[in-house]
Amino acid sequence: MGRTPFDLADLARLHRLDLELVQPLSPEQGRALSAITLCRTAALGGHQGVCLDCDLKAEPSYNSCRNRNCPKCQGLAQERWIANRSRAILPVPHFHGVFTLPEDFRLLARLYPREVYGALFRCASAALLDLARSRLGLVPGLTLVLHTWTRELSFHPHLHVLVSAGGLSMDGLAFKQVAEKFLVHVKPLARRFKTLLMDALRALFAKGVFVMTKGAFGAMMASLWEQAWNVHVKKAFRSSSHVLHYLGRYTHRVAIANSRLLAVTKDQVTFRTKDGRKVSLPPVTFLRRFVQHVLPDGFKKIRHAGLYASQKALAQAKELLGVPVATPPVEPTWQEALLALTGVDPTRCKGCGGLLGNLAVLPVRLVSRRARAAPPRSPP
Repeated sequence: MGRTPFDLADLARLHRLDLELVQPLSPEQGRALSAITLCRTAALGGHQGVCLDCDLKAEPSYNSCRNRNCPKCQGLAQERWIANRSRAILPVPHFHGVFTLPEDFRLLARLYPREVYGALFRCASAALLDLARSRLGLVPGLTLVLHTWTRELSFHPHLHVLVSAGGLSMDGLAFKQVAEKFLVHVKPLARRFKTLLMDALRALFAKGVFVMTKGAFGAMMASLWEQAWNVHVKKAFRSSSHVLHYLGRYTHRVAIANSRLLAVTKDQVTFRTKDGRKVSLPPVTFLRRFVQHVLPDGFKKIRHAGLYASQKALAQAKELLGVPVATPPVEPTWQEALLALTGVDPTRCKGCGGLLGNLAVLPVRLVSRRARAAPPRSPP
C-alpha cells in the first residue's frame, strides 16, 4: 500500500493533452483520467491529525477519488467486497470458468460496450444454467466478473465465472453435490454460449442498436459462426475462503497497478507483464491502451446468477446444507479496514504510538473545470 516510485496519475498529468491530440476521449474516459490525476491530492481535501501525547502533526491524508479505474482506490473496496460475499457464498467447492469473445467481436465491443458486454453476461450465465439444469438436474450459484485486458493492456474481453460445485435440485427439496474434478463438457457449453450470444446479437441488430448494413452484419455473423469459441472450466477450489480471495483478485483489479510500472521517462513507459517479462511503450500509446478499458458509467462489472441472484433460493440451499444463519457484521470503518489490510493504524502517532486527535479537516482546493479536464503538465 506504500507509494510506488512511479504513478499512473503522473503519466496522466504529463501526457493527457498529447493523448487527446491523437484520440478523442469519451466522457467516461475523460472523467476517469481526471479522477486518477486528482486522487489523494489537496484538490480533493483531506484531514490531518495531531498526537495527543507528543503534539506531533501527522502527514496530511488526502481523500481518494474512489473511481473504479484508479489503481490507488481498490484495496479497501476489495477487502470489503470479500467480507460481504463471505456471508453469501456457499461452503462448497467452486469451479473457475473463463468465457472469451472471439477476435472479430472486439470491434463491436469497442463501439457498443454496454450492449455487447451486457449480452456477454446474460448468455454466459444462461449457458451454464441451461447445462446444469439439463445434465446435472440442479441450479448452481454463479458469480461473474468482466475483464477487458491482457497483461500487455491489449483489448481482450472475457468473463471470469465462479460456479458452485452443486446446487438446488429442480424441485428445490435437496442440495445436490457434483464431483470436484468435473462440471460439464466444455464443447457443448461453448456451443450453447455461441448460439445464445449470436441470437442476442441478431436481436440487438433487429432493434437498430448496431449501425451497419445488413450485408456487413451478415458477413460478420457468418465469420463468427465458423470460429471456435474459447470456454474453459478449471478444476474446483475446495475452500470457499480460498475462492473468495482468489476471485477478489479479479473483482477490483484495474487494467494496471502502479506496482507494475518499472521505469518512466518522457519517451517510454516500461511495465511488468508475466513470468518476468516486460513491455516498453511510448507514454501516449500506454495511456491509449489504458483508457480503452474504462467501462460505461453505471455498468456493473460484477454480477450474480442462479442461487447467488436469489436470496430466497440461497437461503433454502444454506438450510439444506445446515449452514447457520449469520448475523450481519458491523461495517468496519476505513481506519479499521486499512489496519487489517496494511497493518498501519491511521489513528496512532508514528512517533510515539499515541492516539491522534483534534483531526483538522483540510479544505478542498478549488480546481477549475479547465484544470480538471486538462491537468497541468508538471509533476505534483
